Amino acid sequence: MQDVPGIVITGASGRMGRMLVQVVAESDKARLVGAVERPGHDWIGQDVGTAMGGAALGVTVTDDPLEAFSRAQAVIDFTAPAATVEFAGLAAQARAVHVIGTTGMSDADVARLEPASRHAVIVKAGNMSLGVNLLTLLTRKVAAALDEDFDIEIVEAHHKHKVDAPSGTALMLGEAAAEGRGVELGDVADRARDGMTGARKAGDIGFAVVRGGDIVGEHDVVFAAAGERLILRHVATDRAIFARGALKAALWGQDKGPGLYDMVDVLGLE
Repeated sequence: MQDVPGIVITGASGRMGRMLVQVVAESDKARLVGAVERPGHDWIGQDVGTAMGGAALGVTVTDDPLEAFSRAQAVIDFTAPAATVEFAGLAAQARAVHVIGTTGMSDADVARLEPASRHAVIVKAGNMSLGVNLLTLLTRKVAAALDEDFDIEIVEAHHKHKVDAPSGTALMLGEAAAEGRGVELGDVADRARDGMTGARKAGDIGFAVVRGGDIVGEHDVVFAAAGERLILRHVATDRAIFARGALKAALWGQDKGPGLYDMVDVLGLE
């Protein structure tokens, strides 16, 4: 197994972190070489497998990301924007592929990834699944084909513990719709409706958010005109699809030159 890429998981105790640890540990194409948590976390110093309630995996959870990254060929990161920006610089120092599934990143956060991308491979995507990335391409194509007689609404639903809204996937779909229309999402996004808002503005791309229970992820892109609606939909029922996509991205990036990529690049969908 020493000839396959070593991978570090950041935020190992989180929902996605645990799933990523499991997927990487079970893969014959990669090996788990590190697990990172924030300073003071009660997993620090424990074997990550034991901390998860299972068998030991031979990987001790650390709060020293640079030391962990120095032993790895890839870092998979589903944490928080500030942490991700910091990890990008450290992963670039280690020349490790940095796979980013972190959501809630601002334009300023993304811009701060650019220096690291000059030295290492970064794969950033609002969603790592094949289905969602196909949906993104379809959304762009449909938006380009339909004029402003069709209003665009993006409806997303996630579990009650999700802290950001709209989801990264919803914003990715919004960007695709805006690109298809030849406009900037920031100029046409309608992300807040409450009270007497008045009639819907022509050309806007609206967002609606549902939070509840254990919903893994559901996204609808609605194109609504007088007398007809076209609805593109993706439903995720297992968080493992995101972990498998992230692992695929980490492996794909091993022979690529420095740069900022996305899952469309990884999946060869263009």
